[in-house]
Amino acid sequence: QVQLVESGGGLVQAGGSLRLSCAASGSIFSINAMGWYRQAPGKQRELVANIIHGGSTNYADSVKGRFTISRDNAKNTVSLQMNSLKPEDTAVYYCNALVTLCSGSVYGYWGQGTQVTVSS
Repeated sequence: QVQLVESGGGLVQAGGSLRLSCAASGSIFSINAMGWYRQAPGKQRELVANIIHGGSTNYADSVKGRFTISRDNAKNTVSLQMNSLKPEDTAVYYCNALVTLCSGSVYGYWGQGTQVTVSS
């Protein structure tokens, strides 16, 4: 009932910037939280940043001061501005949303992922 579509991934040089966006659609009553996770080969998926209903944010220690998460409630979108990118940021980035459906049920949803590659 809910779909998440990511965009903005690609190849960038170390020190460069990239902006990821994720749009949610479907039978949505409200979005309680949206965020970004990433997974590098051979490693566990980890939280990068999220934003909670009401506006509070959380960031992984490794990206604090470099990444900024924001949202557009009217469009049900979340964006991740990534600056000063490092090779260790290379991963598949996944959008995640915790959604209250029109039925009243609450579910978590994942996007299919977008590749971010940072070259040295």
